[in-house]
Amino acid sequence: MPERPILVFDVNETLLDLDALRPAFDRIFDDPGAMRLWFANLVTYSEALTLSGAYVPFTEIGGAVLRMLAATRDITISDADGAELTERFGSMPPHPEVPAALRRLREHGFRLFTLTNNTLEVSERQLERAGVVDLFERRFSVETVRRHKPAPEVYQGVAPALEADSGDICMIACHVWDTIGAAAAGWQSALILREGNAPLDVGPQPDYIGQDLDAVADRLIERYGGRGPDRGRTMPPLLD
Repeated sequence: MPERPILVFDVNETLLDLDALRPAFDRIFDDPGAMRLWFANLVTYSEALTLSGAYVPFTEIGGAVLRMLAATRDITISDADGAELTERFGSMPPHPEVPAALRRLREHGFRLFTLTNNTLEVSERQLERAGVVDLFERRFSVETVRRHKPAPEVYQGVAPALEADSGDICMIACHVWDTIGAAAAGWQSALILREGNAPLDVGPQPDYIGQDLDAVADRLIERYGGRGPDRGRTMPPLLD
């Protein structure tokens, strides 16, 4: 067991609040479920393209899924609609607890990185606008391997770049598909239960489960940065 795992964070919805997109979706579709349906389909088709051997940047898939969803409802997406959603996606605020929780983890000696389906350019813009870009040592993107999460190649490329063993890395995400992908690569994982996300009781289970990043940070600090007797002991997942 390492002194502390290297922490790698998903970005969309895990750190940044996806609900910032909701006003535009509500206006365009007049349906409170449209935004969540769009995001679920965005993830589905990013994975479908990956499985078929095709790579398309995440934001381009997002635009195509938006138009596809609109077509099924006889709605036309205008240039202004697309521009508004692009702007909102690039400027999503962090969840309220995120900045302080990230700083607390750094203060306790954890190294912080990101791994996102976004391109590096989009990721940098998002994290800069959220005011947290400087808290991460480095940002990783699927564009390097041209496959979207949870493809194994995405995670497998991170450990050599960090000169770390896979078991010394912990993925922190609010999506089960991401924690499954990380576990398959030999990583530890932590699941944040953001709205609309819950554990899946089949397959690899996360090592930590918390209602928000504060809860996950508490558990990590307790285990690796706190009392000596807790350090290195095998512990079951805990719902904080």
